[in-house]
Parts: sequence; structure tokens; C-alpha cells
Amino acid sequence: MAGTSLGARFYRQIKRHPGLIPMIGFIGLGMGSAALYLLRLALRSPDVCWDRKNNPEPWNRLSPNDQYKIVAAGQRFLPERKRDPVPPQLVTVLKLFRVFFPRVCY
Repeated sequence: MAGTSLGARFYRQIKRHPGLIPMIGFIGLGMGSAALYLLRLALRSPDVCWDRKNNPEPWNRLSPNDQYKIVAAGQRFLPERKRDPVPPQLVTVLKLFRVFFPRVCY
């Protein structure tokens, strides 16, 4: 027993208890997924700063179109279109509305 390697002991236990194979597989899958997620957080997250001298605040360099989430359901990362200016007649009507109805929530 003293001269056997860890791999040989592991193999012997697996041969004795084959029901452990799925559990070992799922544990390995979970550990691998956790390692990949930590690597993704370290490399892609805007909160992580690897270079303090040249880029002290990397989160300020993100544009609204950058996708840094894993899943962005219902969001489109397209350039924003410029909005049409509000016509001056509508601005006048809104100002009059505020004067005559000051307590109305709008």
C-alpha cells in the first residue's frame, strides 16, 4: 500500500465502486466550469483593472454598445440613432400646461 501511486489507488477505487463515475464526472465538470468562469471574469469584466498606470478606470471606457454580460436578453447593441428635436409648438404647449396645472404629475 505504501508503494502505490495516487492514480493506481484511484483506479482501484473506481473499479470497486463504478457508481462513483458519474459523481466524479459532474464534480470535474463543475470545477472546470468554475475555472472558466473565473478566467472570463478576470479577462472580460470592466471592473477588473490590470494596468493601473495606463488605464486606471477601465469601466469609464465602455460605450453603451459594448456587451460584457454573459446573457443580454432583449437588448440590442446597435448604435443609437439621433432623436428628432422637439418642435417649438409642443414646448410652448407643455409650458402652458405646467402653468395651468401645476399639481398634475407628468
